[in-house]
Amino acid sequence: MAMRELRYFGDPILKSVCDPVTVFDEKLEALVRDLVDSVKPAGRAGLAAPQIGVGLRVFSYDVAGLTGYVINPEIVELSEETHEISEGCLSVPELWFPTRRAKHAKVRGVDVHNEPIEVEGEDVLAQCLQHETDHLDGVLYLDRLTAERKKSALREAREKDWFWKR
Repeated sequence: MAMRELRYFGDPILKSVCDPVTVFDEKLEALVRDLVDSVKPAGRAGLAAPQIGVGLRVFSYDVAGLTGYVINPEIVELSEETHEISEGCLSVPELWFPTRRAKHAKVRGVDVHNEPIEVEGEDVLAQCLQHETDHLDGVLYLDRLTAERKKSALREAREKDWFWKR
């Protein structure tokens, strides 16, 4: 099992838009294995490539016994019905805030053989699909908070030992 070191809020890669995957080779297969292995520990639901320092459009997920990955994901469907759901992030540890998300989401992408795949889900899986796709666009869940919550979250994050400092 290859666990990769996480990048934390403040690291510029987390605010960068990732490049699409164009080469489907052994390096990509190794990256996908590492992402899937790194999302397995308890308490983790998803992990995007930039969270381990790789600027490619790939994420893994492990929600309610459903484990997988998506390369070059695009959100193709979001329900109009939304809810506020408690959200956290491996790159913003220890902080949880209510975040508005669609209750249902569908993501379309490809696998390591460049074959089409689709993942859809409700509630926590829908939240995960939205959260991880956001990472690939340089968006953290903190960016989706109300102004008051975001101000509080940023203040708390800057006080944490893990906060990336230059």
